[in-house]
Amino acid sequence: MKGKTHAGIGAITFMSVCDKIPGGFTYIGILIVIIASLMPDIDHPKSIINKYILPFKNKKTKTIMYLGFALIVLWVNYLYTREAALNALGIVFIFVAISSHRNGLTHSLVGLIVFTFISGYLGEIYDVSFIAYYFMVGYGMHLTCDMMTKMGIPLFYPFKKKKYKFPFTYRVSSKKGNTFEDFLIIMGLAYAVYRLPAIL
Repeated sequence: MKGKTHAGIGAITFMSVCDKIPGGFTYIGILIVIIASLMPDIDHPKSIINKYILPFKNKKTKTIMYLGFALIVLWVNYLYTREAALNALGIVFIFVAISSHRNGLTHSLVGLIVFTFISGYLGEIYDVSFIAYYFMVGYGMHLTCDMMTKMGIPLFYPFKKKKYKFPFTYRVSSKKGNTFEDFLIIMGLAYAVYRLPAIL
């Protein structure tokens, strides 16, 4: 699924459930959900996030950059802070560096748990309440949506490398796939117009 579709579905899902999760609807919340909706694709060198991070959009650059990030985070944490969440972040960067798209940590339940844990820790440091709930909504919806594609996701990685998908799937970037994603976006915008007055 394309990045813009992930971001849109994450935002719409948040608007749908915001009155049922701690913190309710906030503008910071919807921003966090959108970022979390894009986060699993960080293992792809041409993803929306890497578009602003990587100087060259290829696998080699992604590997070198994220290994560099990992070394910096782990070294600074070892010297100064000794925080478990930063160690987890460094390890995640290593997995991102060595993972190919949809074949590793970022598209698994373990990735969801680790990233949510890190986001919750950062929320405590910077006093952003309920960030873990917002992050879980965005990240979880990304995984759910990718299970609708023919490629599927390694949901139980690293324990199982088998890819899981729903019975009815579509091929990303195909004509039918693009039409389906456009339809989802249009329906989502219509729902947002309907829902927004009730939550503001």
